[in-house]
Amino acid sequence: MSLPPGDPETTVTQLLLGLADVEDRGLHFEGSFTSWRDHVAESRRLASVLRARLDPEKPPHIAVLLENTPTFSYLLGAAALGGLVLVGLNPTRRGTALQRDVDLADCQLILTDSASSDLLDGVDYVDIDSLATEFRASTAPLEIPDVLPGDLFMLIFTSGTSGDPKAVQITHSKVASAGIMLSSRFGLGPADVCYLSMPMFHSNAVLAGWSVAVAAGASITLRRRFSASGFLDDVRKYGATYANYVGKPMSYVLATPEQPDDAENTLKIMYGNEAASGDTDRFAKRFGAFVVDGFGSTEGGVALGWAPGTPSGAIGPLTPDVQILDINNGKSCPPAIFDDSGKLMNAAEATGELVNVTGPGRFTGYYKNPEADAERMVDGKYRSGDLAYADENGYVYFAGRLGDWLRVDGENLGTAPIERVLLRHPGITEVAVYGIPDPTVGDQVMAALVVDSDFNPGSLGEFLAAQEDLGPKQWPSYVRVAESLPRTATFKVIKRQLSAQALETGDPVWTLTNGTYTPH
Repeated sequence: MSLPPGDPETTVTQLLLGLADVEDRGLHFEGSFTSWRDHVAESRRLASVLRARLDPEKPPHIAVLLENTPTFSYLLGAAALGGLVLVGLNPTRRGTALQRDVDLADCQLILTDSASSDLLDGVDYVDIDSLATEFRASTAPLEIPDVLPGDLFMLIFTSGTSGDPKAVQITHSKVASAGIMLSSRFGLGPADVCYLSMPMFHSNAVLAGWSVAVAAGASITLRRRFSASGFLDDVRKYGATYANYVGKPMSYVLATPEQPDDAENTLKIMYGNEAASGDTDRFAKRFGAFVVDGFGSTEGGVALGWAPGTPSGAIGPLTPDVQILDINNGKSCPPAIFDDSGKLMNAAEATGELVNVTGPGRFTGYYKNPEADAERMVDGKYRSGDLAYADENGYVYFAGRLGDWLRVDGENLGTAPIERVLLRHPGITEVAVYGIPDPTVGDQVMAALVVDSDFNPGSLGEFLAAQEDLGPKQWPSYVRVAESLPRTATFKVIKRQLSAQALETGDPVWTLTNGTYTPH
């Protein structure tokens, strides 16, 4: 399915000004309602106050450390209407690490509130609550600057699962066109309500949530932080018709007790990425919504999406600008070959890196990080760092990140296919596969599992032996049974932490011996 393009010449400023007189739609939050008209007015006053506090000789960058509150939305509006650049701070970062992010992004102010200020741990900040009276009393006219589509709107940090986070440059065009494209694709308009519970410092919430509502002229229901148990109640209470997600939250909603009336709700569209294999079908069947799981990153260099005919477990079809290239010689990888059981027979040859061979796509670079830019853009091609393989019909299967590539007995293995197999086990609820050093050379496969009370690691070997599409080198040599997996604020597993711990953990570890797992 080709995606309708968003207008690359539209700015977030233009989209918001189009809502300046709308009174019957707006922002719902914890029982309160703010019309778009009042939202735009609040944002203009806030932009005026913030502009007065900034040094005009420095970049107008303002860091934000907030939960999903109306103030965060007002700040997005202030950035659009005041020519400011918001920098979303990750609440899992602390102390010197957080200060490093603030310094890298050239932030003049850090805005937070009483609910989040403790996270700053000695870092200087401005309490947004103390500005409330000032900006609401402000009558100073704000001259809305001429904003171009290519101007910066935000800096959004990568998750940092494999190193220090990088600040991705997010332009007005990138945000506005995403909102226009998705609202058009799903037929969203003024009658819709967009449910937003993913953290707003992250690209998923801004590009697939907030911007969609703004472009559609729809209402937004904000949730301070995601709640699996509160999801369906919120959908029903506010009449939400669209919701965005990233990764594990869909599994968390599915883990709530099933009720016979689950499908009796207003939700029409659930859109996001990184859902676990099978979760999209289960969610659609249980809640009666159309679920679309896309594939992309904050950088935006490669974007793939589901289309009719996409096989189970696949991301979607290759697009004309994206190819899978051998990481060693840069040539196109051959199609994946499967045997009758579905086992990938030519993993080493078929698995490569997803590359935009036509250019950067929507990637506009990292802020003050030319080395990282150079890693992404090689010979005019955008290197995603994501591994994949495609079948003979061009449907793509994710195989992990380049950093997840394991070298086992001389063979390259991706982690994602192993994770998909393990998640078939009814007793396994979460899984992360990663490499630990082999005593001789290469890697050994290790898996960290979160399981239910009935799971017996001793019988895992029997289950794996019955999975015909799992090769012998893909079996985990070690299985760690954990209470939970370390995750970022956007629910990504921090595999480097698990890999560094290896066997040095207080969690139970089981070792593979002759096809059977025994306590280590």
